[in-house]
Amino acid sequence: MTDTVTKGKGSKRKIWIPLLVLITLAACAVAGYSYWRMQQAPAAGETAHAEPPPPPPAPVFFPLDTFTVNLGDADRVLYIGITLRLKDEETRQRINDYLPEVRSRLLLLLSRQDATVLATDEGKQKLMEAIKQTLAPPLVPGQPQQVVTDVLYTAFILR
Repeated sequence: MTDTVTKGKGSKRKIWIPLLVLITLAACAVAGYSYWRMQQAPAAGETAHAEPPPPPPAPVFFPLDTFTVNLGDADRVLYIGITLRLKDEETRQRINDYLPEVRSRLLLLLSRQDATVLATDEGKQKLMEAIKQTLAPPLVPGQPQQVVTDVLYTAFILR
């Protein structure tokens, strides 16, 4: 009877030892792989930080004096301040040189507007697009077109 009890314990030990060795090897493999991945991550991060993307060019703004215009309806008045966002410094200089021409174009455009349309957000957006299109043609024959990338309202009062 003692022999059978001893034989049962020996067979259990024979199963546990290889199983423990296998678990130990698996744990070592996972630890080694994790260590290797951690060592590789900073190297990949360093190359990404070595060449940062170039900063975007500084915006070129051109503020215009405010306009006070009688609208198409004789009893309505528009007081509007505009700042133009331009493509480059060359365009800013050209608009500055021909400022009376620019203001004249804008005054003619603004005086044709309807107060009921300008009272809506959609009307204001359409006016922004109209300003871009009005200023786009060359100011003098032979010059390039003006590229106005955005029109910003700094004041907008409709009475």
